[in-house]
Amino acid sequence: MNSWEYAYISGKNSVFMNEEVDLAIDVAKEAMSNSIQHLEAGLVKIRAGKATPSMLDSVKIDYYGSTVPLTQAANVNTLDARTLTIQPWEKSLIEEIERGIINANLGLAPQNNGESILINVPALTEERRKDLVKQAKAEGENAKVSIRNARRDANDAIKKLLKDGLGEDMAKDAEDSIQKQTDSFIAQVDTLVAAKEKDIMTV
Repeated sequence: MNSWEYAYISGKNSVFMNEEVDLAIDVAKEAMSNSIQHLEAGLVKIRAGKATPSMLDSVKIDYYGSTVPLTQAANVNTLDARTLTIQPWEKSLIEEIERGIINANLGLAPQNNGESILINVPALTEERRKDLVKQAKAEGENAKVSIRNARRDANDAIKKLLKDGLGEDMAKDAEDSIQKQTDSFIAQVDTLVAAKEKDIMTV
């Protein structure tokens, strides 16, 4: 093999390695991003005692034979800090919506007045608030574990590339980049959990 051929093959390998490094970093970023989305969904389900339409996001109802989210069959609004109001698009859906809310096991008691549904959100006791904060922190810890797992998988991929001929400088840069990404997502977890804790403890 002459020097030109060697340089050409080395160049191709280098491009391939660069792509593999970028892929490992992108896969980690996507996994970390999914952890944040999962955390956000988990935190929404932890009721802070204030009435918010998102409390009913998990409610599904039977709409002419199809199971659909409540928001596709009714308008959900807050009447005040303690009351949700649900206005069905069709009166015939009222009982179905009532059933859907009860089946969702949210601990909420819908009141049907024939035209719309009202839900009174009970105030939380101090003890219950502390339990919910613990729950929020546990969700945050789970998200951090999952983010660190994504970091480990990415670093393992870089180590494998190092054995396959990736330059040490490139490997170090990749690991630094993965660590920065990890720190950024962990900080997002802390921000989300702190905001939820404030929300829960604010009477």
